[in-house]
Parts: sequence; structure tokens; C-alpha cells
Amino acid sequence: MIRNIFFFFIICLVLFSCRESNKPISVSLDKRQVIILRPPAPAVTYAYLPQYSNTESFRRHHQLVEYLSRETGIPLRQVFPESFNNYISMFGQGQIDISFSNPFVYVKLANRYGARAMARVIEANGKGEFRGQIIARKDNQLIRSIEDCRGKSWVAVDPSSAGGYLFPLGLFVDRGIKLQDFKEVFFAGGRQENVILGVYAGLYEIGTIREGSLGVVKDKIDITQLKVIDSSKWYPGWVYACSPKLSEDVVGKIRNALLKLDYTNNPQHRRILDAAKVIGLVASDDRDFDPVRDLSKKVGVNID
Repeated sequence: MIRNIFFFFIICLVLFSCRESNKPISVSLDKRQVIILRPPAPAVTYAYLPQYSNTESFRRHHQLVEYLSRETGIPLRQVFPESFNNYISMFGQGQIDISFSNPFVYVKLANRYGARAMARVIEANGKGEFRGQIIARKDNQLIRSIEDCRGKSWVAVDPSSAGGYLFPLGLFVDRGIKLQDFKEVFFAGGRQENVILGVYAGLYEIGTIREGSLGVVKDKIDITQLKVIDSSKWYPGWVYACSPKLSEDVVGKIRNALLKLDYTNNPQHRRILDAAKVIGLVASDDRDFDPVRDLSKKVGVNID
């Protein structure tokens, strides 16, 4: 009975909506307007390796991009690759002119596509190097040292992540732990936050991140519930590199503008660098990243 009433109600609604009073609207195709999709104005493209969300990438770097445009007189536009692999492909296809990436991705870009290092950053801790960390839940009493990671589920940032994969992998190998010794190895889509949240939620027993990433999620979770099991060696810091298609004039202007940033004596520069989570830049060249090449060979990761 109830079902019949329900269907009767639906039929009434349909019939009501089809009454003659609801006359169809006449549409004329005689008048048309052509909509032109205007391509972006020519500009040097700038990309930040997407280890965080696009929102976080923009928040950290849009002031720096604007500064470089003002200082050099060269139009710059920030672009947002979807993943580490997409980032590498875009650089190879000429869609990224200025790259800001971890040193592991840089050596891939240099070996494969001729990227040229310009400058590397000084981290907030005053170092020109950084390292990876192994994390676990603090209440997981089965994992107290790196040796306890054997046989556990491991979530890493991305196969091309330096602090979130390559550096900790080197640490594991140095301690006699191989990839096949883990129960499972997952990758978190290139996002440091995903690794941290996955470990926090108990989905994975250990995770690997770049040092300093825990602060990104401190407003979302109680990071005191996580512990650092161990840290890797220090390796060369994040690097600015340019496409080989850029002229020496353009490269020189951008390099000089980067090196001109003064954290100590210029309040405007300090705001720009604080947003980017660094305190300065130093000149750099390709040889600075040979330790990363050596590590890649040691752990059997291809960079060519």
C-alpha cells in the first residue's frame, strides 16, 4: 500500500512538471558567439617539486616567484606538476624552465635532460644540507630502533623522494636491511603529509620523511604521538636548476636575484624566505651532487 502511494506521488510530480503551462523555450542558433581560449602570456615557468599539496607549494613560493619577476624584469609563472614523475616529464618536455627540487630529482634531470644547477638553499637550521627520518607511532613498542624496522610495513613519499625515500634507504642498506626485508613498501603519492598521516592512523608501521616535515601537519594531528626512530646522513640541499634551453643572460639574472636574497639585513627578503622555509641560498654547480649519485648507485636506484 505504502509503495503504491509512493509511486503515485512520483507520477504526479512527473505529470505536474510536464504540464502545458511549462512551454519549451525556443533557442535560436542563428546568433553565435565564438569563445577564444587565450593561452597564458609567454613567461619563464617555475616549478616546485610537489612534495606537499599545491596549496602549500603556492603558499611557500608565490612571493619568491613575484620577487624574481620584479628583480629580473623577466615574466615568471609558477606551474604545478601533479606528481614527481610528472615533474620530471614536464622538465624533459620543456614545460619547466626553473626547477626547485630535491637533489635526487636534480641528478635525474641533469643526467637525462641536461639541467644545470644554479644555487642550493640554506635550510632554517642554518645548514646547506638536509636528511631523511624514519618515524613510527610513539606507542608502538615493537619499534624502538632501526633494526626493529625489519619485517614491518613501510610507507615512503615517492620513489624519487630524497629525504622521504633515497636517504633512508641508504641508511637501511648501511645497517644490512634490504628492500626485500620489509613486509611491504608503499608510496604516498609524493606527499610528505600522506606518509605522516598514514603512520599516525596506524595504516603503516613505519614511514620515511624529510626532516622538518612533521611541522606541516602539527595543526592537523598531535605530532607528539609520533617518534623519530633514526635519521640518515646529511646530503646536499634542495637545488635551483635551469633548463638547457634558457639563455645564459636569463640564467645569470635569475641566479643573481636568488643569491641577492638577504635574510639578515632586508625585512622584505626575510618575509619571502620565511614563506619558503629557507634562510638563504649559495652558489652551486653539478659537482655538489655527486654524493647523491654515489648513494643511488650503492642502493641500486637508476638515475639515468
